[in-house]
Amino acid sequence: MTRNPAHPRLTLAITAALATALGACSAPGESGSESKSTSGPIKIAVVNAQSGQLSSLGDWEYKGAKLAVDEWNKKGGVNGRKIELKLFDDQGDPTTGTNIARKLDSQGYIAMIGTAESAVTIAMAPVLQQAEIPNITSGQSDKLVAQKSPFLFLNGPTSTTYDTTLAKYLIEDKQHKNIAMITNNGSFGKGEHDAFLKAAKDLGVTPSTDQIVTTDQKDFSSALTKIRAEKPEVIFIGSEEVEAGLIVKQARDLGITAPFAGAAPQGTPVFMDTAGKAAVEGTIVSSPYLSNDVSPAAKKFADAYQAAYKEEAEMHGAKAYDGANILLTALDTSKGATGKKLADAIRATRHDGLLGDFAYDETGVGITQTAIGVIRDGKLVAEQ
Repeated sequence: MTRNPAHPRLTLAITAALATALGACSAPGESGSESKSTSGPIKIAVVNAQSGQLSSLGDWEYKGAKLAVDEWNKKGGVNGRKIELKLFDDQGDPTTGTNIARKLDSQGYIAMIGTAESAVTIAMAPVLQQAEIPNITSGQSDKLVAQKSPFLFLNGPTSTTYDTTLAKYLIEDKQHKNIAMITNNGSFGKGEHDAFLKAAKDLGVTPSTDQIVTTDQKDFSSALTKIRAEKPEVIFIGSEEVEAGLIVKQARDLGITAPFAGAAPQGTPVFMDTAGKAAVEGTIVSSPYLSNDVSPAAKKFADAYQAAYKEEAEMHGAKAYDGANILLTALDTSKGATGKKLADAIRATRHDGLLGDFAYDETGVGITQTAIGVIRDGKLVAEQ
């Protein structure tokens, strides 16, 4: 039989074409780490509300993340590569957030910091998981964990941690039995409602009244009148900063004198400014970051934040600062990995942060502890 000399070259050509075709037909997500650039600037996105009622959260988060990135860039970046941080405004809207998630994938971003709004992060999670883009969020809803995404990480505790700590303090330490609840029907409010209600019932206390309002409500007189009738010893509030501040202000106008108790939003300047200094006096707060004086590291962060932005740091900025440092440490130790390798490196990172000692488990939760503080004279201080 005559041997065709073109066969070896033809075989090589077919083999190369087949390899290219197989690469193009990889299962979704399998080629995510290969499509990201391994040279030039490292593209990281911060996604948070920069407009609307939640814009203060987004502003704090961006500044905290940027402070960490600026510190790393000043030292030479990550493995000699500059970190390029870009801010995207999700407007506090899940649909807008989902569209941004698709944009991050198409534009080569290797990781995302944000959002502070649990509902927006939950909406973005499937797109980011498909694209293999690790996401470190400041949301605290337990529904974030329920996403079961190996690319989703929390830079603080879940609502269960916040509210279990709070319930134990109110019921076991303070011996309160008559507790009222007011929460909203948004993702954050639902998470707070369910977590606190379960924790209280587990400790043998059923709230005397359980009022639920909407996220866009402005008049809370009906719910507060029902609460007033119960003469509670303390009122649990599960609502974002502005709405919570309005609730407390209106409660005081109705003659309700019982202290309020809540989680992260109640420790912020926006909550205090909205309600008024006198109205928030005695508010009990469960938080992993009570003040800028809790540790030498916190004071150093606060001084750097003040120098950079000419304003006082608070917990959301500290959370984003921790999250950004965890991400950048993982990038450094993994030699600039992307996709699943970067997610694995984040999970393997141990970080002594401002909010606590981070050690991520398979659920994406890194810390599971908060402390109790009380607002005294316009400042959140540790409860003695």
